[in-house]
Amino acid sequence: MAGKKILVVDDEPNILKLVSFILASKGYDVIEASGGAEGITKAKAEKPDLIVLDVMMPKMDGFEAAKKLKADPATRDIPILMLSSKAQFEDKMKGIDSGAMDYITKPFEKDELLQKIDEFLES
Repeated sequence: MAGKKILVVDDEPNILKLVSFILASKGYDVIEASGGAEGITKAKAEKPDLIVLDVMMPKMDGFEAAKKLKADPATRDIPILMLSSKAQFEDKMKGIDSGAMDYITKPFEKDELLQKIDEFLES
């Protein structure tokens, strides 16, 4: 999967750096955004193969960002993996309903994250 481009969107710098490091260490080309609006802009400009999207962010949360990405013909086909500390079933369903292919809760297992990403990029 090396050479695939992944956009990581998270307002927490430590999580952003951690996820980016994990993905870069596996050979992925990583783009970072620190909020929903920036994530949408970078998704349009960079055309990533996958987006890892945080839910709880100021101004525009991940649910709203996912809906906007899925509504735009330029970004609608990019798979979205949500990553959030919101672990309730309702939150997961809201994530799927907003356009995410899957939803991983924080704290996350590195292997689970990589497995999900590999699955999305292979399909």
